[in-house]
Amino acid sequence: MSQRDDRPSWGLRRHRRARGHGTLLGFCLWLFVASVTYGAVRVTVEHHLPAEATADFLFQQVPRPAATDAATEATFTLVAGRGGGAGGDSLARLHDGRLPQDEDDPGANFFLADGTDGGRLLVDLGRAIKVREVNSYSWHPNTRAPQVYQLYASAGTGAEFNPRPARGTDPTTCGWTLLARVDTRPATGEVGGQYGVSLTEPEGNLGRFRYLLFDLGRTEAADPFGNTFYSEIDVIDAEAPPAGPPPPPPPGRTILQVEGGRYQITLDTVQAPALRQWAEHELAPVVVEWYPRLVELLPSVGFQAPRRLSIVFSDRMRGVAATSGTRIRCAASWFEQNLTGEAKGAVVHELVHVVQQYGRARALHPQAARAPGWLVEGIADYLRWFKYEPQSHGADISPRGLARARYDGNYRITANFLNWVSETYDPFIAGQLNAAARDGAYDEALWAKYTGKTVQALGEEWKAALERKPAVPAP
Repeated sequence: MSQRDDRPSWGLRRHRRARGHGTLLGFCLWLFVASVTYGAVRVTVEHHLPAEATADFLFQQVPRPAATDAATEATFTLVAGRGGGAGGDSLARLHDGRLPQDEDDPGANFFLADGTDGGRLLVDLGRAIKVREVNSYSWHPNTRAPQVYQLYASAGTGAEFNPRPARGTDPTTCGWTLLARVDTRPATGEVGGQYGVSLTEPEGNLGRFRYLLFDLGRTEAADPFGNTFYSEIDVIDAEAPPAGPPPPPPPGRTILQVEGGRYQITLDTVQAPALRQWAEHELAPVVVEWYPRLVELLPSVGFQAPRRLSIVFSDRMRGVAATSGTRIRCAASWFEQNLTGEAKGAVVHELVHVVQQYGRARALHPQAARAPGWLVEGIADYLRWFKYEPQSHGADISPRGLARARYDGNYRITANFLNWVSETYDPFIAGQLNAAARDGAYDEALWAKYTGKTVQALGEEWKAALERKPAVPAP
């Protein structure tokens, strides 16, 4: 299936100078750790780039997320805005002590609805406590990673106190104190990755508060995907015992080290234990061999393929598989029925989508050309059927299917067409078209540039060749 239009952008880099927005505006640093003081409150920001982030959420200065803290038993309420779909409206994920295991996991994060301009989140701690620090965490490969919010706090005792100020109402006029403004968006580099933010005070006392109000903003408005994937919010009580570490991940996750650690691929069968042995013993060798091979087959100038990706088998997914950014989701029920058939090839198809990364050009240039869907899927199936498993003849066109064959027929039909063009005119046609699509420069005229003929003329010639020599019917 085609990949969602995820967009890479910019971020703080280790040993690289960076400038932040908002709170960090004009603040320069040479490390990926940034700190700035807002009044008496110190805001510390750390950013792992996508290739560096792991499910451990380990930072240098920002504490690791806690399993038990003052927020664990608190009440979280969305007082303005709407929670996102696909389970993203679950506020419990913000204080359950559990962390997402990969960078694009809607079911393990809270986020606001696509296309909305932020919202307000109320945290009721149940009683006033001496707050030592407030920490927030997020993880996503693209524009949902940075954190943008203003944090207000209140003991909730004044007569003027309003626990649910509507958007547009200044909380400082109804019993709230502004603690800090947080904006982790750097001015240059990659935006995606993992962010940890820690709000502290030199004496270890932000104040005695019962209520916290997060006024959440979106990271960008160029598309609907600007609301952050928040993974966890911790509130540390200065008078309580030390917070406990997060629980270990459940069994069923294996990290494959590919080419000596150059690439890391997570196999996740937590929801599909019946697939665990197959995934670890049969699928893993295919993934380890073929991901770097696909990277070599689809190069382009200046492109670095994702170094971390995940393959997740879901017991709730329908269909076969789908790719979003660097996360492949596989329908466990379908795979359980196709282990000796198309299962491995289906994953190889999705690995191609991870390598394609066609959304990167539109992230930088919204008007960049979009490759047609039939070509996107056709390239993925071409590499699957004619490079990974040519012996299966899975993309052969039978005599009965010949009448409906079109070059833009999608998936294996287009794969057959691409293979014919590569054998007849240009062996590098798929790679060249891929490079153009990745750069947002695909144009139908490229077919004539590389072969001397239009794609329509090539399609007619390919079909005529099929009629003269029909493909062997697939077994």
